[in-house]
Amino acid sequence: MAATYRIDFDYQLRSVAGDYFSLALVAAAGPLSTRDYRIELEAIPLDGHRAFIHRTYAYAFGMGGRLAMHSYLVTLGRDKLGFTITGQSPQGEPKYVRGPRVIERNTMRYCLAIDAYLAAMDAAPADRFEKRLRLWYDNTEDYAPHLREMDRDEYLALKRAERARQRDLR
Repeated sequence: MAATYRIDFDYQLRSVAGDYFSLALVAAAGPLSTRDYRIELEAIPLDGHRAFIHRTYAYAFGMGGRLAMHSYLVTLGRDKLGFTITGQSPQGEPKYVRGPRVIERNTMRYCLAIDAYLAAMDAAPADRFEKRLRLWYDNTEDYAPHLREMDRDEYLALKRAERARQRDLR
């Protein structure tokens, strides 16, 4: 997890009408020959305490990205589990998707990130970043076999260092 890659997204507010809003984050290029990134978010209120959020994301990758993903999935990522159940073991335990489809893990990460972001809004502005980190990590622990990459202290240190690095780049 030492390497991270920056992707510069353009923010596009698509629609704000009454109780509905839609936005998109788009980037023409990303790391390892990935391209055409699009993250879209739509939301409408359901009642006074809940909202329906629809999120989509997509990207394309070329030969470099395909080779990098394949290399990762046969080495460091070979034990990664997705969420889709593909069968049962002889003991009756669920078998989960592996290989390129483990990308579905990112969907859960994004959902948990949105939850953490919104749940941290009640904190003082200076405390929100830390609260979001802690909430996100704690929520991923509900799906530890699928999402755990490192222990909590290592994760928090990595994210704090990444934020400091981003501030230094400004």
